Amino acid sequence: MIEGSARVEGDEEEDGDDDLDNEFNFNSIDEDMHGPSASKTHRQNNSGFESYNLANYWANNVSSDVLEHGFTSMRNYSTEKISTKVPLLTYGPEDNEISSSSHCLVPYAFPEQSSTSINPRPINPHKDISLYGYGSIAWKDRVDDWRKNNLAKMMKSQSDGGENNGLSEHEDADLPMNDESRQPLSRKRSIASSKINPYRIIIVLRLVILGLFFHYRILHPVHDAYGLWLTSVICEIWFALSWILDQFPKWYPIERETYLDRLSLRYEREGKPSELAAIDIFVSTVDPMKEPPLITANTVLSILAVDYPVEKVSCYVSDDGAAMLTFEALSETAMFAKKWVPFCKKFNIEPRAPEWYFAKKIDYLKDKVHPHFVRERRAMKRDYEEFKVRINGLVGMAQKVPEEGWTMQDGTPWPGNNVRDHPGMIQVFLGHDGGLDVDGNELPRLVYVSREKRPGFNHHKKAGAMNALVRVSAVLSNAPYILNVDCDHYVNNCKALREAMCFMMDPQSGKKICYVQFPQRFDGIDRHDRYSNRNVVFFDINMKGLDGLQGPIYVGTGCVFRRQALYGYDAPKAKQERKQKKINNTNKKKKINHREASPQIHALEIIREETDGIGSENASLVPRQKLEKRFGQSPVFIASTLQDAGGVLNGVNTPSLLNEAIHVISCGYEDKTEWGKEAGWIYGSVTEDILTGFKMHCHGWRSVYCIPKRPAFNGSAPINLSDRLHQVLRWALGSVEIFLSKHCPMWYGYGGGLKWLERLSYINSVIYPWTSIPLLVYCTLPAVCLLTGKFIVPQISIYASIVFLALFVSIAATGILEMQWGGVGIDDWWRNEQFWVIGGVSSHLFAIFQGLLKVLAGVETNFMVTSKEVTTGSLLSSTSSSGLPYSSPR
Repeated sequence: MIEGSARVEGDEEEDGDDDLDNEFNFNSIDEDMHGPSASKTHRQNNSGFESYNLANYWANNVSSDVLEHGFTSMRNYSTEKISTKVPLLTYGPEDNEISSSSHCLVPYAFPEQSSTSINPRPINPHKDISLYGYGSIAWKDRVDDWRKNNLAKMMKSQSDGGENNGLSEHEDADLPMNDESRQPLSRKRSIASSKINPYRIIIVLRLVILGLFFHYRILHPVHDAYGLWLTSVICEIWFALSWILDQFPKWYPIERETYLDRLSLRYEREGKPSELAAIDIFVSTVDPMKEPPLITANTVLSILAVDYPVEKVSCYVSDDGAAMLTFEALSETAMFAKKWVPFCKKFNIEPRAPEWYFAKKIDYLKDKVHPHFVRERRAMKRDYEEFKVRINGLVGMAQKVPEEGWTMQDGTPWPGNNVRDHPGMIQVFLGHDGGLDVDGNELPRLVYVSREKRPGFNHHKKAGAMNALVRVSAVLSNAPYILNVDCDHYVNNCKALREAMCFMMDPQSGKKICYVQFPQRFDGIDRHDRYSNRNVVFFDINMKGLDGLQGPIYVGTGCVFRRQALYGYDAPKAKQERKQKKINNTNKKKKINHREASPQIHALEIIREETDGIGSENASLVPRQKLEKRFGQSPVFIASTLQDAGGVLNGVNTPSLLNEAIHVISCGYEDKTEWGKEAGWIYGSVTEDILTGFKMHCHGWRSVYCIPKRPAFNGSAPINLSDRLHQVLRWALGSVEIFLSKHCPMWYGYGGGLKWLERLSYINSVIYPWTSIPLLVYCTLPAVCLLTGKFIVPQISIYASIVFLALFVSIAATGILEMQWGGVGIDDWWRNEQFWVIGGVSSHLFAIFQGLLKVLAGVETNFMVTSKEVTTGSLLSSTSSSGLPYSSPR
């Protein structure tokens, strides 16, 4: 309850405990939420949700020529012969009540099991099935509505004509002479010389002192404790090498600044459509009982409300657990978004995740001048609390799973009842064709995706799920850029996508950027950050240093990718860029004059065009065969990879796209392809993020580190020591796996585009767990010396005292100067040092043994998703699925 605000009629319960205090009390949910009053309110909230079946219209009206090729020209569609013989493109038994000509996926029916306790039922039986959008999950009585809806859309499309897909306006030679719009969209800011030069001098001095130190240590052995002396010297040499690997990649730290106003001037002209690039956003989740749906819902709501053109944003939620709870929660989220998104944009609120917006103790009236803001805010808070009650009700029902599994509203078994054996599922809840918000405006596309799972297939955990999303998004929207976030990392800065586009769309430097990495910031951390969850030494010192080289490493979340870089292509060369620019300038006028007359091209024709001029007929198929070997047997997806600017190919109908999307997430699609090897997220480690970024840098790409004034994304951090150590164990195990693989940066990628200082940083990211062995030994030496009465150093001379003192001073000076130019406080720096030792003698050590068992003996280590715990007013996660490669050792 916010004091001083006018009361909303009927809001009497706020005089007592706030609903935020009891939001996760599943056992105390009032059964009256399903009563007439609640149902009426629910129906009113969802009255604007439109239902349409794109699949069944095309099932009865698409020509056989479309079936043969997969594409058809929208211009010539009306003159083509209509045919209803469109077979199913999915696998599994057919439903007797749905014609085989229908483009609807018929889910697998699972064998019946005897059960007398709980009968099969829907998880939300009172919900109208028309509120679920369209997709591969089919209900029986929606054919007519979808057919009528799509017929109207087709007639409107034919009357409006094709879109102008020519060159963007900002590339025109007649660009208005606006100096501001022609300026760079970002710039690098070097660290002040008064801060960085003393730092470099101290590093050089420390190297000299290290040389003197080892000169003395090696030439002055302890003869009566030779074993202890030799052990200590070996450990000290390892520590020195570890420090060098960590230190030199920080030699050229930089900071960056973006100009959002210039981005708007260049790509958002007044009175003209926005020319900002489209972005596909990936959200990954696995188990809704350990990752509460309310966390995922807040992340999705913050994405749908970003400050970016709605037609340019598509959100894909990967449910790798095929849980009906996640599906139902996402449906509820889509309905609540119709109120939440216009509220956020109308009043320009931050953050746009409702849980954190209403929970933060801030002056929410600051800068607000709209006379109805307070009233609408209180009404929205009440709507959100009702939304939370509905989500909590779903969670409560999901805890009582029927023995025969869940069913949908029409009695059809839920396809994901068997988590390890189920077909692929795709459902579009929101989109450019599906429902408007309460103000009548479009909403970004929201798509539920659950890839196919079958026994006997290696699904590659999160990396495999992300690659499935890459292919699905390429078929359905094919945005040239991709943002991935974990389900517990919400958008804290609504302009985060624009920040990334300032780098990606910069005409001078953007072409060679493979990804823009944002730092991770966290909520719910205790004031003293006792477990070093913020990890500011890594994010504010190490990453700034890497940004001055070839760019920061990928840390698993909060990263905007260039799709072409994810496909494994090399970075463009400077000469090729100049040549292409010259060709574009020469043919610019000609292209502009004839852009509307350009014919629409079939996907396979695009592929074959690459081979024009080759003498033999068989030779013309070689490039296509290479693309199929790399990307798989999907002509639609292969054609999408040839479009640098993104976008779905013209003339492709929605049912064909849905069926093709189901095809590319089948469990056998990646067989005999380069997915996970050269394309997409790279397999071979539980920290797939390090490998993925490393491969891109080896292809000559560079990355960028963006730190906006307002953090772009906020996540949840571990809240106890065991969860924190479990998180560190996972990161360390991934590094050990990479070290023992062919992708180890010590011997992989030479002759490519990886810079040598960047290579040092990657070597450090896979070497650091091994430091736990000398660290544990070195920490044990004092106890051994105490028990034996011997020491690792002989009687110290004045010279030795000076060398030792100089070494200690140089270590302290290096840390102080790093804190100065990195903006890190002494408390954060000291906590980082403490936890480096704690993790080194525990998690890192166990990771080495587990990694050796896994790589050498084939013993698999299964990591379970750690439960996300919740406290009053906030949602706190005990772990994040992102993998930070290392903490900064000394």
